[in-house]
Amino acid sequence: MQCRSLPANSVWLLLSILLLSGCTTTPPRNVDNVCAIFKEKSGWYEDSRRAFKRHGVPIHVQMAMMHQESRFKAKAKPPRRWIFGFIPWTRPSSAYGYAQVKQETWDWYVDKRGLMFVDRADFGDAVEFMSWYGKLSHETLGISKWDAYKQYLAYHEGQGGYKRKTYLKKPWLVKVARKVKGRASRYRTQLASCEKSLQSPWWWPF
Repeated sequence: MQCRSLPANSVWLLLSILLLSGCTTTPPRNVDNVCAIFKEKSGWYEDSRRAFKRHGVPIHVQMAMMHQESRFKAKAKPPRRWIFGFIPWTRPSSAYGYAQVKQETWDWYVDKRGLMFVDRADFGDAVEFMSWYGKLSHETLGISKWDAYKQYLAYHEGQGGYKRKTYLKKPWLVKVARKVKGRASRYRTQLASCEKSLQSPWWWPF
């Protein structure tokens, strides 16, 4: 069950903010079928559709990239380093949440957009970030918003790294980006078969 903000009066808003940090969701049971994901996770389709309308990065690209980053785990983190193979140590980065955004990148994003009360472990906030970043990659690098392969490379390496073509020294990353492209294509085909059933009626107020 996905967590939702309570009505925006001052009392309920305060309570919802206090509760947000503990608000999470389990990953979808079938991550290989985007229709199954959206049918299981109430609200995710509307979150993704809203991000698409705002920034133009299509839903199948958003979801394929998120699958690669976190497998739709709300509190995903990079694997911890180990000393001597059995002593737990630090993690390689501060990446966290559905979109695996580093803390410094998230802080920059929040400041740049003037946001409040957003969380990397919230699906709607994470997919909004990924779509916004994809739009920025389009504007600064000329990458099509529909090109899952190049969008993922720019997302992983950062727009500066993509411009310097750092991915060319990482054959494993190019291989991963091809996987994202293939998954995006499958998600697109799947979504075409179920999207009408996912859309709210025209009279629905939300």
